[in-house]
Amino acid sequence: MEKYIGKLLDGRYEILEVIGVGGMAVVYKAMDHRLNRLVAVKILKDDYLNDAEFRRRFHGESQAVAMLSHPNIVSVYDVSKNDGLDYIVMELIDGITLKQYMDQRAPLSWRETLHFSMQIAKALEHAHSRGIIHRDIKPHNVMILKDGSVKVADFGIARIASAQNTLTKEALGSVHYISPEQARGARVDNRSDIYSLGVVMYEMLTGRPPYDGETPVSVAIQHINGTPLSPSLLNGDIPTGLEQITMHAMCSDINIRYASVTDMLKDMEEFRKNPAIRFTFLPKTAAAGPLSGAPRAQTSKPQNQAVRQKELEREYERQDREEKRRRVWMIVAICLAAIALVGLLILLLGQSGGQTGTTAPAESTAPATTVGEQFVPQLIGSLWDDELKKNYPNLKLVENESSYVYNDKYPAGVICDQRPANGERVPPGTEIFVYISMGEQTDTMPPLEGYSAENANTLLKALEIELTVLTDREYSDTVPVDHVTRTDPEAGTELKNGQVVTVFISLGKEVKTTKVPNVEGASLSNATASVKSRGLEIQSREDYSSTVPVGYVISQSPEAGTELEEGETVTVVISKGKQTVKLPSLAGQTENSAATALSGLGLVAQTRSDYSSTVPAGQVISQSPEAGTEVLPGSTVTITLSLGPVPVPSTSEEPEPSSSEAPSESGSEPGPSESESAEAVQP
Repeated sequence: MEKYIGKLLDGRYEILEVIGVGGMAVVYKAMDHRLNRLVAVKILKDDYLNDAEFRRRFHGESQAVAMLSHPNIVSVYDVSKNDGLDYIVMELIDGITLKQYMDQRAPLSWRETLHFSMQIAKALEHAHSRGIIHRDIKPHNVMILKDGSVKVADFGIARIASAQNTLTKEALGSVHYISPEQARGARVDNRSDIYSLGVVMYEMLTGRPPYDGETPVSVAIQHINGTPLSPSLLNGDIPTGLEQITMHAMCSDINIRYASVTDMLKDMEEFRKNPAIRFTFLPKTAAAGPLSGAPRAQTSKPQNQAVRQKELEREYERQDREEKRRRVWMIVAICLAAIALVGLLILLLGQSGGQTGTTAPAESTAPATTVGEQFVPQLIGSLWDDELKKNYPNLKLVENESSYVYNDKYPAGVICDQRPANGERVPPGTEIFVYISMGEQTDTMPPLEGYSAENANTLLKALEIELTVLTDREYSDTVPVDHVTRTDPEAGTELKNGQVVTVFISLGKEVKTTKVPNVEGASLSNATASVKSRGLEIQSREDYSSTVPVGYVISQSPEAGTELEEGETVTVVISKGKQTVKLPSLAGQTENSAATALSGLGLVAQTRSDYSSTVPAGQVISQSPEAGTEVLPGSTVTITLSLGPVPVPSTSEEPEPSSSEAPSESGSEPGPSESESAEAVQP
């Protein structure tokens, strides 16, 4: 085992020390130098390294388990081979096994048992939903972290080991928890894990497994043929509902047992809400399917089913008779013990009352007493009142302010301790100091919702009583991370000394992610429907496109396939069609200014000239297309520039007539003829 210490696997995992040894592998603490974190590395023992089929199954099963991801399952980070070694890299757990915890505190309270069992059940539910059966649920494979949460280890590994270690000496640790069908070598399904969980619950509640023996075979036979003693006979504090859940999970008939861990969890949750609940489990006429609670198809004849029903009913009646018989014998034994105790007390009291002489009782083996000494009577359990003092005139029974103490075994007003103790010899008149019970000390559960986990723990420690505080984590849409969402029991509930309290801490809002769909080229309505079907929001903006039709998606952000949290927004760009330019009015502008304006719009200017009697030369008379027309970028706009007014023809100068000259008879001078005028303007 030590030969791997200091070795670097895959240039990444440095083996530091051995932290555990199993039947087929050794677990080491290691440093992952790539991610700079401590991990656990499980390496196959040398005995299995030459078995190619075993190594193949080990690698395949480990890769399947690596796909599991649940807060109550030890994470598998890596599965690899290196220099002929097969190993698994796992999460390193800072805690102890449930087995170690039970060795220190067994039996556990029913509240602790429920707390741990529900977390184990949730881990199994997740694994079963992915087709993975544990096959080796036992306290040794359950880790308890410092915050009270639970992680289950070694999923799927038992399937590989089963062919190697069936009922051998190495199987002694597991055989206490195997199901009857495993013991018989029959087919195993998820209900085998349920049976093993029931056995673990039985041991937590009673402090011992339901069956024990000197050899694995003898224990296995008891699982097949035996009927376990009811847990309440071993621990009278177990609520009936929790006992029923435990025993129903442990039904030797796989078809009567819980059909799924989900069904078992539902009953656990009902019991958690109402510890006084009692369940009714009716016999079934058809076997439940291995992965669901639905009955299988009816293949037997009706009369055979009726016979099966009668057999089941007789089996229940037989178990009831055995349980009643055990209860009767238990009561008889208790009565006999009580009678013997009463007889002993009478004898002691008789001796005490007679010790007024000068010698000790003849049957006493203690040394002779001094003259006048007497035995201190048993005052514990007596009601503290004046009558009690009168019964012992030769002694002085005293109390003071420190005499009154909380005590959960004796009711208020009853003596719970004394000094000197019962049976000691004292002179007459000796003071006997008594402690009087004030009853069980209680306090009230404070309202912790919304407090930080640290402050909540401080408030619980400040109470007058000692509590066992466990924590669990859950998602919350309203309570910030690491703050209290709720408590069990609720605020205002009376608390007793030693009670188990569970504080639920927020993990924050549960983050659900989804992939962005590809909506490019889709219409806006179709894109909206597609995005919202994934739990995402959509917003749009418009832009021009020379290739995408109007109203269809040009592009999207983020791109298709991106992981987003539900509720996040996808932005799409919707086509407005080809981009056009609205022509401005160019009339009155110079050629340069008009050309510049058109160039700025991505248009091409083309000029021509014409005379205008109204527009100065060099300025735009008109444009084509007209102002306000929508045109595509790159289009040509023709502008007509003014040449000024049409030129006036030039004529030869004539002397103006003098005022002395007489006008013609017509009143005007004769001018040139029209033909002569026309010839005059000819160039």
